[in-house]
Amino acid sequence: DHLITLHHRKCEETKKLKKFMLQKMFPKKGEKVPDIRFDGFTDDWEQRKLSEISDVRDGTHDSPSYLSDGHPFVTSKNVKDGYINYDDVQYISDEDFEAINKRSKVDMNDILMGMIGTIGNLALIRTEPDFAIKNVALIKDTKQVSYMYLYHYLQSSSAERQLLSGLDGGTQKFVSLKNIRELNIMVPSEAEQLKVGNFIESLDHLITLHQHKCEELQNIKKFMLQNMFT
Repeated sequence: DHLITLHHRKCEETKKLKKFMLQKMFPKKGEKVPDIRFDGFTDDWEQRKLSEISDVRDGTHDSPSYLSDGHPFVTSKNVKDGYINYDDVQYISDEDFEAINKRSKVDMNDILMGMIGTIGNLALIRTEPDFAIKNVALIKDTKQVSYMYLYHYLQSSSAERQLLSGLDGGTQKFVSLKNIRELNIMVPSEAEQLKVGNFIESLDHLITLHQHKCEELQNIKKFMLQNMFT
């Protein structure tokens, strides 16, 4: 129980630290440098539109026939906490998969952003993908900026504020592809991009580590409660 509490507390502390760093390691609105910066960097950051540094598309607008097996068909509900959640995913045929991917093929290091429901949920594609998308913004890695830097910038307070101000719809909120393309992104030098992106990614790894430890310990506790009493 003490170990479970310890790892849970460490996880929550690291989440708070990440939230703080996402506010402080990127410039505030109207400013050209962040509050917290790595040593050796002094140049102003440049403001760019997302469409200037990435090819931003969306998935299909069609509704293909669903199958019990095949290629996963990812929508906004499957984009969560940095990854694709396949728990409640539909499947489509080879033909539909190939047709959709002519318009919006997802590759490694691309970023997906939910456009409907929970706005701004992100997934970074870390392995070779085998799915097609609908109602999801596809932010292609064009090598103009570090994909890791851009992925974490899109979680920042600045990006979140811009997304929330551009919402459309009534009860079912959505953000348009135009508004996503118009997002203002502050861009430092390539070396600083790598430093910032890798630092925040290291916090993500720590959060995941403590979550896994917590789950492992809870499973051990459950097993022991079943087997240490007659």
